[in-house]
Amino acid sequence: MKLSEIAQKLGCRVEGPADTEISGVAGIDYAKPGHITFLANRRYFPLLKTTQASAVLLQDGINIERETGAPRISALRSENPYLDFARAIELFYQPPRYAPGIHPTAVIAKSARVGDGAHIGPYCFVDDDVIIGRNAVLHSSVTIYRGVKIGDDFFAHAHAVVREFCSIGNRVLLQNGVIIGCDGLGFAKRKDGTWYKMAQSGPAVLEDDVEVQANSCVDRATVGETRIGSGTKLDDMVLIGHASTVGKNAMLCGQVGLAGSTHIGNGCILAGQVGSSGHLTLGDNSVITAKSGIPRDVPAAAMHSGIPAVENRLWLKSIAALYRLPELQKRFWELEAEVEKSKARKP
Repeated sequence: MKLSEIAQKLGCRVEGPADTEISGVAGIDYAKPGHITFLANRRYFPLLKTTQASAVLLQDGINIERETGAPRISALRSENPYLDFARAIELFYQPPRYAPGIHPTAVIAKSARVGDGAHIGPYCFVDDDVIIGRNAVLHSSVTIYRGVKIGDDFFAHAHAVVREFCSIGNRVLLQNGVIIGCDGLGFAKRKDGTWYKMAQSGPAVLEDDVEVQANSCVDRATVGETRIGSGTKLDDMVLIGHASTVGKNAMLCGQVGLAGSTHIGNGCILAGQVGSSGHLTLGDNSVITAKSGIPRDVPAAAMHSGIPAVENRLWLKSIAALYRLPELQKRFWELEAEVEKSKARKP
């Protein structure tokens, strides 16, 4: 595919030879001649001098400097290089398509309603009173419990499970091993110290365009519901506790864990291994950095870090002070010794 054709499809401006033949896409440090790459993070600027790519997506105002003797590369000027790189991938890679039909090993209850164009793969199970929209793909060994309602263009990879009475919107994608609507951790303690299991009666609800990645769980609620807002993305091994809500277009990265009744606003980002106490609220567009523990509410548009999480600038100052502790401790001992000597000299 010519670079000029790619530029037209992406809406980018070409600087350099427009007739260069592009055969694929790659990261800037792995690209070979014929590849298109991107630059969005300043830490990779030095690689512009040495990359073997034939073209690079980058913003206006960034000059391409090359090592002596390195071949010239073309620029595709983009307002959002990372987004346009994602779109470029789709020009060269097409995921497998699945023909409509029901595999002979699949079990579909008579009362279930499956929309036109659906692909139901080997060993899938669809229970009574399930409604599945048009063009769904259940890859293999997918289980849909009783009374579930699913919209159009649903895709469930192998071993995904949607539990009873849950509701899923349009264009939802469940990766391998996802469980939607499993029981939350709801137990009442008896006088003798044993636990009484509370029925988890409230469904999990996933709105449109949600993606849940491998081995993540969205627990059902004891009462009410657990809800994931439209456009939100949950990474691998994320746990959404019972009766929690996550707003629209949020992103929860790997191994995030939300205790029950946590409320995450629209556009929030929780980096890897963030954990929250229950019954708290994160305001819209707040960011929690990796490995932080959230003990209390977080205001909108704030960035918090640490265990317990505090405002990011305060945490950075605290960490800087922490690294100085050995030096400060040594100075303290020296001052303490001087004080003792001064005391000894007094009559």
